[in-house]
Amino acid sequence: MFDVSAATGQMLTILVMAVALGMDAFSLGIGIGLKGVRLRDVLKLSSIIAVFHVLMPLGGMITGQYVSGLLGGIATSVAGALLLLLGGHMVYSSLRGEAVDSIDHRTVWGMLVFSFSVSIDSFSVGVSLGMFSAHLLLTVLMFGFFGGMMSVFGLLLGRRASRSLGGYGEALGGVILFAFGLLFLV
Repeated sequence: MFDVSAATGQMLTILVMAVALGMDAFSLGIGIGLKGVRLRDVLKLSSIIAVFHVLMPLGGMITGQYVSGLLGGIATSVAGALLLLLGGHMVYSSLRGEAVDSIDHRTVWGMLVFSFSVSIDSFSVGVSLGMFSAHLLLTVLMFGFFGGMMSVFGLLLGRRASRSLGGYGEALGGVILFAFGLLFLV
């Protein structure tokens, strides 16, 4: 027999988690958007984030069937360290001017590093979800959808704000990424 209330509760839980993970992508997207981003790059970066928001929880759910709490803390620490490095480098680059090469979010490497750092927390969530057998396909598709859409909104909002902030946009974006890195580590 199919229990409607249990299925509805599980769907609501997955929806709330997907939105929460998408808000993380939104916030960090604002930070990159403040650095300045072209519309084409918004689409590319958001698409990669959406793919990572599918693959990372999928990997986490598979891992969660075998390992419990160990990897969740490690994954969050790695994400925090990456965000600290990215944010610190952006602040340093903006203060030093053109003398320092910044991590370029338009390159394949830059997009992958940013997408990985935004999506690694969904690996941790996937580990937890893998332990209570959430609906696999629905979960990863919802995570991917919300991760991608929220990053589009964040990148566009940051892009708009960067026009009025001028040269301080990159430094502010770096501070935002750095602050999220600290939150991941604390």
